[in-house]
Amino acid sequence: MKFFSLARASLALLAVYLAPVVSARAQQPTIAGFWQSYSDEGPPNAWFYFAEKDGVYEGRLVKQIPKPGDENKFKICDHCSGPLKGAPMLGLPIVTGMKRQGLAYEDGNVLDPRDGTVYDARIDLSSDGQKLSLRGYVGFSLLGQTKVWTRLPDNSLPLDKPPIAAAAATTVPPAVAAPAKKHAPGAAPGGAPSVAPAAAPNAAH
Repeated sequence: MKFFSLARASLALLAVYLAPVVSARAQQPTIAGFWQSYSDEGPPNAWFYFAEKDGVYEGRLVKQIPKPGDENKFKICDHCSGPLKGAPMLGLPIVTGMKRQGLAYEDGNVLDPRDGTVYDARIDLSSDGQKLSLRGYVGFSLLGQTKVWTRLPDNSLPLDKPPIAAAAATTVPPAVAAPAKKHAPGAAPGGAPSVAPAAAPNAAH
C-alpha cells in the first residue's frame, strides 16, 4: 500500500510539473496557414499553404506572383523527378516532412522547382507567429541559406479546395539528387518563383 501511495504521489507531481509545459505548447502558434515568400529583389513572388497531417507539416505552392511578361511561364515542374515530374506548379508540395518542436520545425525538405533539387530544411517560427525563417541546406545547417516569409490572413484563399497538384499525392523524396543549375543562390531564372533557399557554402545569414 505504501508503494502505491508513493507511486500515486509521484504521478501527481509529474502531472503538475508537465501541465504548464503542455499548456505553453498548446498556446504556441504553428506554421499552419498561408504564407508569402519574396524574391531577392524584394517584391512578393508566391503564396504557400501549410497544413498538418499525423504530426507532419507540408507547404504547397498555391499562388504564383510572376514578373510582368512571365504570366504564362512555369506552369508545370519540368525539372521535378518521380511522381512530381510535369506536375502543375500550383499545388506542388515545396516544403515537406516538417516535424514540430515548439517553434522549430525539423527533419524536413524543401524542393527548388527551378532545377528539381531537394535540400534538407528546417523552419523557425517567430514567437508571434507572423514570420518564419526557412533554411535550406546540404548536410549541415551552417552550409545553407535562409528565406523569411510573412503570414497571410487565413481567408487569403478558399480553404474548401486548396490547390493540389494531380501528380503530387506523395511527398518529395528526401534526397539532394539533381545538380544545381548555374544561377545565383536564391535567384530564379525568368519568372519561376524563387521559393527555395539555395544551399550555398558560407551563405549563412
